[in-house]
Formats: sequence, C-alpha cells, structure tokens
Amino acid sequence: MLDFDQVTAGYGNAVVLDRLSFSIAQGRSLAVLGRNGVGKTTLLETLMGNTRVTSGAIRWGGDDITRWPAHLRVRAGLGWVPQEREVFPSLTVEENLAVVARPGPWNLGRVYDFFPRLRERRANYGNQLSGGEQQMLAIGRALMTNPALLLLDEPMEGLAPILVEELARSIRRLCESEGLASVVVEQHPVLALEMTHQAIVLERGTVVHAGPSAELAADVALLDRLLGVGIEEIPG
Repeated sequence: MLDFDQVTAGYGNAVVLDRLSFSIAQGRSLAVLGRNGVGKTTLLETLMGNTRVTSGAIRWGGDDITRWPAHLRVRAGLGWVPQEREVFPSLTVEENLAVVARPGPWNLGRVYDFFPRLRERRANYGNQLSGGEQQMLAIGRALMTNPALLLLDEPMEGLAPILVEELARSIRRLCESEGLASVVVEQHPVLALEMTHQAIVLERGTVVHAGPSAELAADVALLDRLLGVGIEEIPG
C-alpha cells in the first residue's frame, strides 16, 4: 500500500531523515517510536509533502507521490491528524467536519456514531471544546476525507488518562473493524505498541529496529535500550 524507499528529507538544507525505509500493507497499523528529535514528526510531514525530499521515493498504491502537493495526497487517500489538532476555532464542530468532506462511506452521521460526543457538541465552536473533544474532532475531520491511511501525530498528548483509553480504543477499532491503515507517532511507546501491528524505532533519522509491535512490547530489555523505557513504565 505504502512504500517509503530510502528517503532523505528535511527542512531547507537540514537533513532530518537519512535514507529511511519502511512499508505498510493495506489495513495494517505502524507505530513510529524514538526519543525526542529523531524525526518522527518529520516522517509524517514528509508523507504529507511538507518537507524537502532530496533522494529516495514515496510510493502510494504503486504511484510515485514523492513530488505531489499535499492536497493531491489527501485526494489519493492520506488522512492527516496533526499534533496541534488545528481545528478551525471560528467554525462549529459540524462545519469543521463538513468543510473537508469527500465522497465515501465516512459522512457526518457515521462520524457522529463513532464519536457520540461530537454529535452532542455539533453546534459548539472549535475553541469551545476540551482538548479531548478537539482531538476527536481532528480525527473525525480526517475521516471525513475518506482516507485509506490515517496519520496520527501524538494523538494522546495532553489528555487525561480516561480520554487516552477512550481514544486508544477508537484508534484500534478504526484499524481492526474499519480496515483503515494507520501510522501512529506516540510519546508513550507501550500505548503505541498496544494500538498497532508493526513498529519501527528511529534514531538520527533512520530505522534502527523494525518488527511486530507485540514482540517489542514484550521485550523489556530491548525497549529500555532503544527508548530508555524503564521497567516501572511498562504495565505488567
């Protein structure tokens, strides 16, 4: 479905990703892990066409999209949930959703069924929502573009634990029941591994580990070596 082939990319003359490669099959989910500053968000920005790619190729369904602008990538099926959420503050919940709608199975009714709280708040403006509600809206807005691949950048950042659990269940459901592929960048590695099928770990803009999420989650020593995750941080 997606091939990220030996991509070197960054901002201006600064190189952040260095010959980075990975692939995603249809309906599969990938956790992107690593310490701060290793290029996780840049990877997602590169997928959306927001960085300077100097070598390598990004292939989507067999098409080379390396030079495509962001709006064409969205039309092709990439859905973007940015770290800052970026909901439109002066639009209502319903307007935030409707303004990006594209033809497909995801419509207002289905998004409201998936996130009932958004239905309750549909007449509220974006700046009247809590952090958790804004995150639901950001995900719902991406779903309204009817993507085949959902890119989530730190979806749990700043949320209360009860909302973290609720959103984690929703993201798992999107992958397992709805057949969406996803790339999840998340600062809590154990949570990210619980939500995904596969995982890669970045260091200095390149992949230093790749494998099944469940296997990495079970290897406490490897997690600690790669990410500095202590045993006390791992549920057991």
